[in-house]
Amino acid sequence: MMKWLRSMPRPLGAEVGESYMSKPVHTTNCFDTFIRVAEDCPARSGEEPPPRAGQSTVAGLQYEMIAHAPYKFTSDDVIFATSVPGRDLGAKATKSERSAARAAFFSRGQACMRASSLGKRYGWGVHADSEGRIAIYAVDSKRYQALSRDSKLTQTRAMRSKRR
Repeated sequence: MMKWLRSMPRPLGAEVGESYMSKPVHTTNCFDTFIRVAEDCPARSGEEPPPRAGQSTVAGLQYEMIAHAPYKFTSDDVIFATSVPGRDLGAKATKSERSAARAAFFSRGQACMRASSLGKRYGWGVHADSEGRIAIYAVDSKRYQALSRDSKLTQTRAMRSKRR
């Protein structure tokens, strides 16, 4: 991969020694946002996602991670940890291995929490605070209702499961 040399003209902001073909890093993080449940969500209250064939589903892993530690993780943290590359790393992975796997994972665009089954199927709204950390609230809770009326937050919905 070619690097910028002192003698080479370079784009504004490119540093000497920096690769000009570096991969962009995508993110799923959002800030001061509330993701309401999808319009076609069948749940009328927040439901814990059940395991399938004795194994936790992605929605189940996301639920466990967010419900047990609200406002601790960002959307990127949750999406990566519950993805196949994130789960395959294991506890013995070094920090550099984990960082490289995460960079490779986010070098391509990934589905955000709007595409999660938590909001599409199981009745959970996702709130991202000003630092991008997330928490979930059941659709029938008072906190969900308050967040859905908060004009300071960007209001959006989880993606629909079916076309209109």
